[in-house]
Amino acid sequence: MSSRRSFIKSTSILTAGAIFKPPLFNYKKDYIGLQLYTVRDAMQKDPVGTLEKVAQLGYNSLEGATYTGTQKFYGLDPSGFSALLKKNNLIMPSSHYVLGEAKMGGQTMKGTILHEWDKAVDDAAAVGIKYMVCAFLFPDERGGLDKYKTLAEQLNKAGGRAKKAGIQLCYHNHDFEFQGEGTTLPYDVLLKETDKDLVKMEIDIYWVNKAGKDPIALFEQHPGRFPLWHVKDMDTTPEKKFAEVGSGSIDFKNIFKHADKAGLQYFFVEQDITPGDPFVSIAKSITYIKSNLL
Repeated sequence: MSSRRSFIKSTSILTAGAIFKPPLFNYKKDYIGLQLYTVRDAMQKDPVGTLEKVAQLGYNSLEGATYTGTQKFYGLDPSGFSALLKKNNLIMPSSHYVLGEAKMGGQTMKGTILHEWDKAVDDAAAVGIKYMVCAFLFPDERGGLDKYKTLAEQLNKAGGRAKKAGIQLCYHNHDFEFQGEGTTLPYDVLLKETDKDLVKMEIDIYWVNKAGKDPIALFEQHPGRFPLWHVKDMDTTPEKKFAEVGSGSIDFKNIFKHADKAGLQYFFVEQDITPGDPFVSIAKSITYIKSNLL
């Protein structure tokens, strides 16, 4: 921690003396985030008690997961949810949304990129959200490369609207964006066809690894494009299950060395499925992060 907090660090000794420069790491290193999907059942039953427990474990930054469909934040309007965050000394700089092309129970989903996006943006701004993330494409929202080119256009438009409110739009990957025929993959199309200022990426490190790709290579190819990370580990079984951070096969220590190249601002622990109590799992993850990554 002390080296991260140093104002300067020595690089290399050249000719007559040492050259010093400020550290390159620019992410909000005082924040350890949690994607609330990890504790989704608890949030649905008792958001007040759940956020208290999350804060007690040491998390101070959140990423939301449930605005879509309700146009509320875990049953609360923006002012009520903001008050709950403040009470627990929490911030929520990012939240997840869906495209909205697919229907839910035959009904159009509101507060999505394609439907009532203006209200979603205004509500996000009221809560203090800085990043709105296209979280997932349902199967019937996917397709060939032309489908992803259309998606890129939709994201550019939505990103422009978000930018007017001081919010950055991002796209969150799974592994299906890295699947396809030929040398060009859907993820390549999204990176190329979206405006890099209007649409950035939330990289899910687990899914990139599961797809057989190297997150560090992506950072090198597209520097500054990845302000948000999902820090999610993969166990060593053939099934490659989700795991607590530091207990699996992903080399987070090496990946975090490239935070400056990626443009990282906030990261969020996420474990889609836990072997037991999710609070036990997120406690293990934050313990590892504090001891090894910060």
